[in-house]
Amino acid sequence: MALTKRERLERTIAGQETDRVPVALWRHWPGDDQRAADLAEATVAFQRRWDFDFVKVSPSSGFCITDYGVQDRWEGDIEGTRTYIKRVVHRSLDWTELRVLDPTKGALGRQLETLRLLKEAFGDETPFIQTIFSPLAQAKNIAGPGLVIEHMRTAPDRLKTGLSTITESTLRFIDAMRRTGVAGIFYAIQHASYAVMSETEYLEFGRPYDLRILEALPPEWWFNMGHLHGRAPMLNAVKDYPLQALNWHDRESELDLATGKVLFPGAVSGGIGRNDPMNLGSPVEVRAQARDAIEQTGARRFILSTGCVIMTTTPQSNIRAAREVVETGG
Repeated sequence: MALTKRERLERTIAGQETDRVPVALWRHWPGDDQRAADLAEATVAFQRRWDFDFVKVSPSSGFCITDYGVQDRWEGDIEGTRTYIKRVVHRSLDWTELRVLDPTKGALGRQLETLRLLKEAFGDETPFIQTIFSPLAQAKNIAGPGLVIEHMRTAPDRLKTGLSTITESTLRFIDAMRRTGVAGIFYAIQHASYAVMSETEYLEFGRPYDLRILEALPPEWWFNMGHLHGRAPMLNAVKDYPLQALNWHDRESELDLATGKVLFPGAVSGGIGRNDPMNLGSPVEVRAQARDAIEQTGARRFILSTGCVIMTTTPQSNIRAAREVVETGG
């Protein structure tokens, strides 16, 4: 007898036997991510087409910082991400001038409306999780990637003041999300990477703010997934985070799924390269990587996905290959 999506995910997280490996892919919706109804409609249509085991809700990265005054625009990136055209931190003192946001207004309020629309569409059948960017990731977009690192090293106290404000805004948004029906969050951690900073730096400027957020998540949220970004993930810095699953670019880094399972006690998520082969390759190549991932993990504590968002140009045939391979046991 087939399990429900929630049952399948809960058994996977616990390392128990399931009827099949869970699978999910997610993408950005450029243009449509600027309006609640459009983002909800695009997300629902994608899920109706592919029937994944959960839905990762993907607003533009600016949704959580637009109300500080940041501006962005769509310039055609095939990943679906928008380009920042106005930052609001230019000097270190600017971090101290950020103010806590009202989650019911502006872009944050629009995202809450998206979640309410998704709950109306999915009911209890399909779990969905909202993307939350870490405070340091938000700071990067507020100031720019180079400047936030510069301030981390030249004006650490001022940056920490800004990070505290961002954290409080995020906590208020999470509290407002409790009434939307989400199963949890997709927590995007972009700086826990040896290509960006040292582990010592992340333990000071990343981890404390991450834990303030993750330890405050509502107990009824049963499916919270972390995401490590880039080619050199710093798994040691986050392996004890209170998360049920962890996703990273396993096909683009030296950290494979089998090693990740040893270090992280929950489910690991990945297995297919998001650009090669998912975007550039063939269904045969997609199935081959998926089968290899299933073999690496023994089909336990494993969710088949890509290491990050799929490209907006990803062929339907490759999505179909990833979705169907779990039905045959790999």
